Formats: sequence, C-alpha cells, structure tokens
Amino acid sequence: MEKFEGLIKSALSLGVSDIHITGGHPVVYRVNGILKFQATFKWSHEEVDTLIETLLTSRQLDQLKQRYSIDCALSFLRARLRINIFNTTRGLSLAIRILPGIVPTIEQSNLHPSLKEISKLKSGLILIGGATGVGKTSTIAALIDEINRTCAYHIITLEDPIEYRIVSKKSFVEQRELGSHMPSFEQGLLDVLREDPDVIVVGEIREPEAIKLTLNIAESGHLIIATMHASNSEEALHRILNAFPMESQDDIRSRLASTLAWLIIQELKYFDKFGFRVPVLSILKGNQSLKGTIREDKLHQIENLIQLGKNEGMFNFDRYVNEYLMIQKNLNPPEKIFQPSLENTQEIEYRSPIMDSSREPLKRYPKGKSQTSGPVSPPPDEDQVPTFSQDGRSLKDFIKELDKEYK
Repeated sequence: MEKFEGLIKSALSLGVSDIHITGGHPVVYRVNGILKFQATFKWSHEEVDTLIETLLTSRQLDQLKQRYSIDCALSFLRARLRINIFNTTRGLSLAIRILPGIVPTIEQSNLHPSLKEISKLKSGLILIGGATGVGKTSTIAALIDEINRTCAYHIITLEDPIEYRIVSKKSFVEQRELGSHMPSFEQGLLDVLREDPDVIVVGEIREPEAIKLTLNIAESGHLIIATMHASNSEEALHRILNAFPMESQDDIRSRLASTLAWLIIQELKYFDKFGFRVPVLSILKGNQSLKGTIREDKLHQIENLIQLGKNEGMFNFDRYVNEYLMIQKNLNPPEKIFQPSLENTQEIEYRSPIMDSSREPLKRYPKGKSQTSGPVSPPPDEDQVPTFSQDGRSLKDFIKELDKEYK
C-alpha cells in the first residue's frame, strides 16, 4: 500500500481527477480533462493483483470473479476514492475517480447560489443530468449538505457505490449501497417509503420500474433527487418517456409534469480565467408553462421556456457562463476542498454480523440451560418436517417444546 499511497499523494498535489492503473503500463492521470502518462509510476501485473486483493473484501473479490468488474469506494488520505476494477487484455485494471474526503458545500463546489432554494422544497422531483464525469455526484452531495445543515429532515440515499460519507448535522442521514445494503435500486425505492423519509436521493434512474417508483415517491409528498445521463433538458425528458411503451407515455407524461420541480443539466469546463474546471449549468424550473409543455408533448419548446424563465432564475449554458461565471472574481480551486475539516469527520462504517452470510446461524438454548447443552437449529419450512434422530420426534415438535421452556 506504500506505493499506492505515494500515487494518491502525487495525484492530490497535481489536482488529478482520475487515475488509471494497468499492469505493465505507465499510470495515466487525467488533469483538467486531459490525459497524461506518468512513467514514474509503473505497476507490474503482480503488483496490480496484490493491490486489488488489499482493497477488496472477500465478498467483493467473489463478485469481481463472477462479473469481471466491480465498483467500490473507500476513504484514503484526504480523499474519497471511487474505484472501478475491470478485466482487460492487459489483465485487471483500476479506474479511480478522486473525490474530496469531505462533503463539499454549494459555495465550495462553485455552484450557483440559487441551488440553495432546493432545500426549501417539501416535495417534488429534482433531476440532475449530464455526461459521465461532469460532477453530478458532487453536485448532489452539495445539495444534501445544504439540506443537512439547514433542515431537520430524514435523508435516505440509495447509491452505487457510496461516494461521500455524510455525517448527520441538523438532518438525520442514512446511506444505503447497492449490493451491500439492498439488492437493487428498485427494491431500495420500494423499501424507502416504509422508512419515514423526508428526502430520498437515488443514483441514476434508467429502468422503467425505477422511474415509476421515483415518480410514485414524488407524488406521495416527498422530495426525491435523482441523476441521469443527458446532454440537455429536452433529451433528459425524452429519455424518461422513451423508457416506456407508447401506450404508457401519456400517463408518465402527466405524472412527470405534476412532479418535476427542477431539471439541472451539468457540464464541466476549463476556464483560463480560473485555471481549473468549473461546473456549467442549465437550470429549468417547474412552473405552469413547463407542466403544459410536458403534458402536450411539446418538448421541443423546452429551450424557449428556459429563455423566457430568466426572471425566475432559469439559465441555459451560454447565459450561465456570461451572466454568472464570467462576473465572478474568484472561485474555489478544487484542491481547497481536500483540506481536512473537523466538521466533516467521517463516521466509521459498521457491518452487522447478522448480514454476514459466512457466519454461523444464531444459536438458541432452553431457558436455564448452559451452552454446553448443545445448539438447536431453527425450524424448517412448514412443508418439510424431518425426523429428530435421537428419539424419533419431529424437529418441529421438538422446537415447540423448547419454546415452552423459554416461556
């Protein structure tokens, strides 16, 4: 891990956003969107395999063997690392996204201050769209931070993987990870309404069932924030509608019109003025005009709505750059977010032994008897009543007798 630590330290000092490690090949950095080879750091195939075995749990290693790839995240030095491990012609490779070790605020993320208005919403759907790697996760983390600091809400996140560890402040925050805490986003969305939430955050929605459940949650009076891949607002809405057959689209269109509160599309661009990459946003807000446009299937008019919504705080990309970014004298450089913060001290992750599939089942003992009396297995299914080998009684009857002794 010493070599890995040196690599991460180097990356942090250079403002690297992504690292690529492949056996027998120089490490590759991405800095301000540009790939750069680092001959100083070259890993052998054996070193890559050893690193992966160090980073992953035995369960994750099993998943890697089954799927040929796996996502994970971990805290390291001052950073949070989102790692994808995958198999290639060169063997196993790692793609590492470097995230701040603390949860960034809206100000630290160089986002428009109007995004703070989202924390005042009680219900509705907030969609964050954009290409891979433009900072959608960081924007959502900043929104959660704003709600967490200003509102007494129960916030539940459904993530793949968990990228920022969020400490409860004024709100109570619980985070669930796909594969570790839930079998699918769909199941997580089904569960969440039984968990007394105020705000739900879900990773990328693309499957019809996940989209329908997301709309259900928004309709039920909760605030839900979700991400999706889309390059503009019209495309984002088309992607949602086109996930369904034609006969279902009118219903989805009506539900989307009534629940969509904000649609933010994000890009990440380098500006010479600042010397680093900065989020550039298109902001569309829900109003009566938007509701009518969606219901009447006139999505080609979305760009006009954004232009007309200037006084309501809507932006297209060009206006956002010219009327907001270019008048800023100073913005926060990315490395500033990586400074340690006592306020954002990380909570330690705990995995209940109850959820460990490799452990022995809990043992039950008759009341007043010691453990030396011998364990008794839990009862089998109702349809299967095996014979208890010592005296011919069924195991089901034996368990009933034990229950009487407990009482």
